[in-house]
Amino acid sequence: MPLQIEKYNDDFRNQIIEIWEESVRATHHFLQSEDIDFYKSIVQTIDFNTFDVFCGFSENKELVGFLGIAENKLEMLFLKPECIGKGIGKTMMDFALNELKITEVDVNEDNTNALDFYKKFGFKVYDRTPLDGTEKPYPILKMRL
Repeated sequence: MPLQIEKYNDDFRNQIIEIWEESVRATHHFLQSEDIDFYKSIVQTIDFNTFDVFCGFSENKELVGFLGIAENKLEMLFLKPECIGKGIGKTMMDFALNELKITEVDVNEDNTNALDFYKKFGFKVYDRTPLDGTEKPYPILKMRL
């Protein structure tokens, strides 16, 4: 699927929050619904202009995914659930690696599909934290190239 990647602007804010929630509900089966609601309340407070965020658009101009980086670290990559497995994530990762020069990513230990996805790009686990950044018991694997 051809993909156009554009820098974030505030017109995309509500759509990327919706994509975040749809993606998490479809892929983070280890989370409880109340946890997703908790994390969504945090995501809704993010100023997406304070770091580099890029949006992926299909050929019919539909927003299908987004990624965010800070320095050399991929902080977020989320796709509409129906777009997972269609090469969009790969295209966005290639952009992040080649254009944005990322070298690190954190991933939930229980999100095995994401872990395998990042491994395909050469990321290796170098550390593990038993709690996530909000002190919830969802271990995080720190990965780097």
